[in-house]
Amino acid sequence: MNKDILHTEIQEFINNNLSSDAAELLLKGVPFKHVDSKLIIEQIEAKKRCEKKLPTWYNTKNIYFPNKLNIEQTSSETTAKYKSNLVSGNNIIDLTGGFGVDTFYFSKQLKNVIHCEINTELSEIVLHNFEALQISNINNVNDNGIDVLKRLNQSFDWIYIDPSRRDDLKQKVFLLADCEPNIKTHQDLLLKHAKNVMIKTSPLLDLTATLSDLNNVKQIHIVAVNNEVKELLWILERDYKGKVEVKSINLKKNNAQHFKFIFNEEFNAIANYSKPLTYLYEPNSAVLKSGGFNSISDILNINKLHKHSHLYTSEIIVDFPGRHFKIIKVLTYNKKAFSKEKISKANVTTRNFPLSVSEIRKKLKIKDGGDIYLFFTININEEKIILVCSKMN
Repeated sequence: MNKDILHTEIQEFINNNLSSDAAELLLKGVPFKHVDSKLIIEQIEAKKRCEKKLPTWYNTKNIYFPNKLNIEQTSSETTAKYKSNLVSGNNIIDLTGGFGVDTFYFSKQLKNVIHCEINTELSEIVLHNFEALQISNINNVNDNGIDVLKRLNQSFDWIYIDPSRRDDLKQKVFLLADCEPNIKTHQDLLLKHAKNVMIKTSPLLDLTATLSDLNNVKQIHIVAVNNEVKELLWILERDYKGKVEVKSINLKKNNAQHFKFIFNEEFNAIANYSKPLTYLYEPNSAVLKSGGFNSISDILNINKLHKHSHLYTSEIIVDFPGRHFKIIKVLTYNKKAFSKEKISKANVTTRNFPLSVSEIRKKLKIKDGGDIYLFFTININEEKIILVCSKMN
């Protein structure tokens, strides 16, 4: 960490060049001979990446930004806020603190917080930034989190861990056994020192397979932001032997969509089926990741169009975790029949349909956009159909 970066004139230069082209700046050079130009430009690039993802850091004076990889790997403020609302008690230790975004929000919920980071420079950066952010209840430890846990030998209300998903060659990995630290080998240690453990993992993990790797799982949180699944959160509780609750959450700008069900009950849940009724529902990405396709039909009392379509319908509108549509017309999939509708522009979606969106657009000569939404799918009678809809939200 080069503290010269924090000098007033360099900070002003960084802020004044956030919209500048990095290549041009590098070619032109910067007016500070005592600091490497590349380092200043790296600060500019890193800060730009934080404008939407980490607005608190972006808008706070004298923040020191790490490299782009650290910014890429860190939680967003949106997901960090969500995680902070899951914890309670007096203390928490973040074993893989990184840039400290999750730790920062945990500090708003618990009195005593420990941030562990093995990378010396990153740990120094985080310590400086917490001071700039005026946070005083976080103890920063520059060491391996697992080693810190063993050395402290104390009890915590919560342990939080976000294993690194990069191998020794800096290649991306996502299976628990391939991440560092290896949760499978350390989970007993974690539950020995905390009643509650929160594990953040890649959204690529299979729920069923991962449940076989973990013990004492109480909840799985599937967290999406603007319909893109960002992370899976596994809540472990010491000695817990009950049913696993799956909570899907889609965090949107002005609201959030929730749906929850019991994992094992999905296999026994019976979905209702029907032909398209008045309203059509498309699940958000968090629900799709959860696999609760029968549970959502059963719990919300809505019908599926087909076992493999994952589209739902009802006569009376319900509060649904996804997109809502009013069905205007149901067409049999037929080029000649479709041409009579004179639809030349529409938003096209396929679910359980043999053709891709691009193939459909080309075949039926449909341009993208407009207020009409077309769903190409298969009904309970195995017939290819087109649902002509208008969007409700």
